[in-house]
Amino acid sequence: MAPRLTSAAFAAGGILFLVYPAIRPSGDDAAAMASTAWVAGHAAAMLGFVLLGLAVLGLHQVLGDRLSLRAAAVTWVGAGLTLPYYGAEDFGLNVIARRSLRDQAPALMELAQEFRYGPVAVTMFAAGLVLLAAGTVMAAISVWRSGTLHRWSGMALALGFVLFIPQFFGPYPLRIAHGALIMFGGLWLAAALVGAGTRAQSAKV
Repeated sequence: MAPRLTSAAFAAGGILFLVYPAIRPSGDDAAAMASTAWVAGHAAAMLGFVLLGLAVLGLHQVLGDRLSLRAAAVTWVGAGLTLPYYGAEDFGLNVIARRSLRDQAPALMELAQEFRYGPVAVTMFAAGLVLLAAGTVMAAISVWRSGTLHRWSGMALALGFVLFIPQFFGPYPLRIAHGALIMFGGLWLAAALVGAGTRAQSAKV
C-alpha cells in the first residue's frame, strides 16, 4: 500500500470515528435504535475499523520493522473480533427496534439487552477492543523508534484506542470528545506520512 494511500486511510478512518458518535443518537431506546442515524453511525465505525487495519498494515510497509508487522497482525485480529458485535448492534438491533415500535411491543427490546450482554458476544467485543488498543500502542512505539516519522505522531491514535472501552461508561459528550481524539490521531499520522514522503522525494532531487 502506497504511503499516500496509507495516509488517506488514517485520515479517513479517524474522521469516521468522529462521525460515529456525532451522528449516532445519544440514547439507547427503541426510537434511537430504529433510526437511520443509528445505522449510519455504526456503519461509519465499522468502516473506520476496516480502514484502521489497512492503515496499520500500510504503516508497516513504510517502517518495515518487526514491531510494526506485529502491530498490523494484532490490529487485524482485533478488528475481526470487534466487527461482528458492531454489525449486530447496527443491523440486528435496528430490526428489533423497528419491529418493537411497529407492533407496539416494548418487551421486544429485552432481546437487545440479551444480545449486548451475552457472554460470548461481549467477551469477543471486549477482546477485540483490547487487541486494537495493543495494536495501536505497538504501532506508536514502532513510529517512535523509526526515526522516519515524527516521534509523537502515533501517540494520540494509540491513546484513543486505549480509552475506547472506558469512554463507553462516560457521558455522551465525552464519547464525542473521544471520537475527536481518534480523528486527531488519524490526521496527525496521515500528516506525518505525507511529510516523510515529501522529505524522501526532496532527498532524491
